[in-house]
Formats: sequence, C-alpha cells, structure tokens
Amino acid sequence: MKKMPAPLGILFAAVLALTGCGGPSNPGTAAASSSTPTPTPTPTPKTYTNEELASIVAQLKDDQGKPLTVIPAAQIDQGIIAAKQMLKSAVITPPACAALANNNAQVPEGATYAAGQSISAADKSVTVITALAVKDPTVLGGQTKRSSDALAQCSTFTIEAGGQKVTTQTQSLPGKTSGDQSVGMLMTQVLPSGQKATTLTVTGVKGNLGATAIKTGATVTPDSAAELVKLVDAVLGQ
Repeated sequence: MKKMPAPLGILFAAVLALTGCGGPSNPGTAAASSSTPTPTPTPTPKTYTNEELASIVAQLKDDQGKPLTVIPAAQIDQGIIAAKQMLKSAVITPPACAALANNNAQVPEGATYAAGQSISAADKSVTVITALAVKDPTVLGGQTKRSSDALAQCSTFTIEAGGQKVTTQTQSLPGKTSGDQSVGMLMTQVLPSGQKATTLTVTGVKGNLGATAIKTGATVTPDSAAELVKLVDAVLGQ
C-alpha cells in the first residue's frame, strides 16, 4: 500500500468521525413484562436531510473567522468506501483498541450526514467538522460510550495495513461540549517514515444528532480544543 496522501488522510479522519458514530448501539435490557407500567412516550427526534446538515456546516467558521468549505456528498461517500476498505485489512494491536477505529463501522440505514473543512496555511493544519443525524438516539449514545471506554485503555496501539505499521498514542481530553455526551482525544501517529501527525478530536452527542470536529497537523496541541468545542456546539445547537 502506498503512503496515504494528505488529502485522503484528512478525509479518512472525517469519515471515521462519521462511521465512528455509526456502529450498532449496546444491547438494551430485556423487554418489560406485562406488569411494568407503560412508559411515557418519548418525543419524536428531529429529522435532518443531508442538505439541511450541509447548510448548518456552511454557516460555520474556523478560529480565524474563515467560513468552512462544505465537502461534496459524493466525495464523502467515496471516502467512506475507501475507509472501509482500509479498515477491513487493518490489524489493530491490541484488538480492544479497534473500537477507536471501529473496524465494522457502518453508517446506519437512513442516517444523514455532512462535512466541511478549513485549511490553514499559517500552521499547516486542517480542521474538519462532521454532522450526523440518525433515527435512533441510542445508536450515537452507545457508540460514544464504547469509544470513551476504549480510549481509557488504549494509550498506545498500532495499526498495520499493506505492510506498513503506524504507532498511535492517544490522550484523553476533558473538553466538554453542550451535548449529552462528550469525548475529547489527542492522537499522535508515527508513520513508517518517522514523520509525526497529530490529530485533535472533539465529539458531542445530543439526542439523535452528533458532531465531531478534528484538527490535524504537525503542530496541533490540546490548546485548540476550545475552538473545536465551539464548532461542535454550533451544530448541536440547531
């Protein structure tokens, strides 16, 4: 496998932000018996079309006040296919850390999504925000919890594919979004060439709507978490 070019690597990270929220939810409890009181009906979650989510993303600005560029839907779909192919052949060690890449990730049927990005020439970084809406809120909540649990035990792991091995170090961040659940992570990867790539990720989930903001580049630090939280909150506030 050839070295992943930067644009694909950036999109790959954005796709993981989408598919990482797309795994099946944790099994629920057993069905209630006939003697259990009927629960109060849950309000129907708000629905979003791809176009509506893209419109939300198009209104966002990076920390320099520059509007984000919406990534074409066709490019996102191509990225999802590419990500699945790469993950399908990848060997993640230890196996428990596969939840951070979600080897079996699938965008849930009926889900809608959009993504946007901003490229900074000043610090040679790229910021990507993804928004995803699903029919069942437990899907996002369950996956976010699994990612958080995996992060707690995966400070270092390796991803091997196509004869190349990438060592990844992760650090959990305390950043809190306005969502019901939040996960923050700083990930540093050492490529076979010795080059380092750092990615800061902040995810927030509110009901059936999830948003993940990432910033990737050689000089990215946890100090950028606040700007990512702001982007996530802007999506969740819709």
